[in-house]
Amino acid sequence: MSYETLLYEDRAGVAYVTVNRPQKLNALNQKAVQELTDCFGQIEASSEVGGVILTGAGEKAFVAGADINELAALTPAGARETALGGQALMNEIENLGKPVIAAINGFALGGGCELAMACTLRIASENARFGQPEVKLGIIPGYAGTQRLPRLVGKGRALEMILSGEPISAQEAWRIGLVNQVVALPDLIPTAEKAVQKILANSPIAVRYALEAVNHGVEMAKNDGEQLEANLFGLCCATEDMKEGTRAFLEKRPAQFSGK
Repeated sequence: MSYETLLYEDRAGVAYVTVNRPQKLNALNQKAVQELTDCFGQIEASSEVGGVILTGAGEKAFVAGADINELAALTPAGARETALGGQALMNEIENLGKPVIAAINGFALGGGCELAMACTLRIASENARFGQPEVKLGIIPGYAGTQRLPRLVGKGRALEMILSGEPISAQEAWRIGLVNQVVALPDLIPTAEKAVQKILANSPIAVRYALEAVNHGVEMAKNDGEQLEANLFGLCCATEDMKEGTRAFLEKRPAQFSGK
């Protein structure tokens, strides 16, 4: 896949997607949103790709927010359509059915923070900073930041970040549960690779169903979420992967999952 605003590489079943606008601190313009949407759509459809590492070009920014030149020109109707398009991208990433590891190598502000929150896991470099500074521009988060942030860190912490517009450090992001790990910058991609490989060692069907159970179940009443879990558990037990996994455990050997 070839794009103007992204770099794409597939290595041994892992897609490396890099937002590549370093001169703009990898800010998300409409072209980048469109290309990310296309890229993740193709990743979802690919039988060759099992997981994704998403990062930004350079050492300063993961994604430093929206492109302010485009933002300043939006009409109310255009702004609503822009928000809906960005939300659709975030939903595509969250519900990909494959693990997406955000390797956050610097600023993750506004749309960048929202992009990271849509990922399965977030690993940050020590120089990373997170924030939803939209109120400083007279707007609010538009790519589902008002929805994902409180679900990740709680309503109080989310409101503090959203209403102040002030960024937080990588260590503070880890403390409040916004990121899973903080590592030195040179260790960022290797750590993300280890994380995705741990997941890919498991049954891809079980991983997909586990993602569905968590992502959809968290939006349901507890009883409905339990029913979803039970249904997906039942589907797992009809797979060859379940038979292989249990057999391998009893035979004390590594499982060889086929995704069937």
